[in-house]
Amino acid sequence: MSRFCLFPGTFDPVTLGHVDIINRALPLFDKIVVGIGENISKSPMFSAAQRMEWFNEIFKDEPKVECAIFEGLTINFCKEIDARFILRGIRFVSDFEYEKTIADANRTLDRNIETIFLTGEPKYTSVASTIVRDILKHGGDASPFLPDAVIKSLK
Repeated sequence: MSRFCLFPGTFDPVTLGHVDIINRALPLFDKIVVGIGENISKSPMFSAAQRMEWFNEIFKDEPKVECAIFEGLTINFCKEIDARFILRGIRFVSDFEYEKTIADANRTLDRNIETIFLTGEPKYTSVASTIVRDILKHGGDASPFLPDAVIKSLK
């Protein structure tokens, strides 16, 4: 049985923290689908197509990583792509409390899909898309938090 995993998020923009989680999860799964969720309650800074382009560039040499855009419930998208695992990155204890609530709800909706938590590398704990967007909106240099593919496209 294949170990397919969904790593869902808005990734607005893609950060080094996101890339770190994916790279460390690669040995655990046969395939990781980065699911860019389109959330009607959020107004993203970057289009879903742009975020997908970044992931495709970053992982162009990694056949185990694919990217897709989805709407609706994460658990439903897992079923659509046959993912038996949901990958989530944890930076702080507060992240875990929030993510555990979502994982519990997902487990109630489908007991066959398990959520896996990976803690971020300490050097990336301050990297949050919200902070990066704020830096960018105010003309600051967000490059210490971003992969090269993102930095190049922002110039």
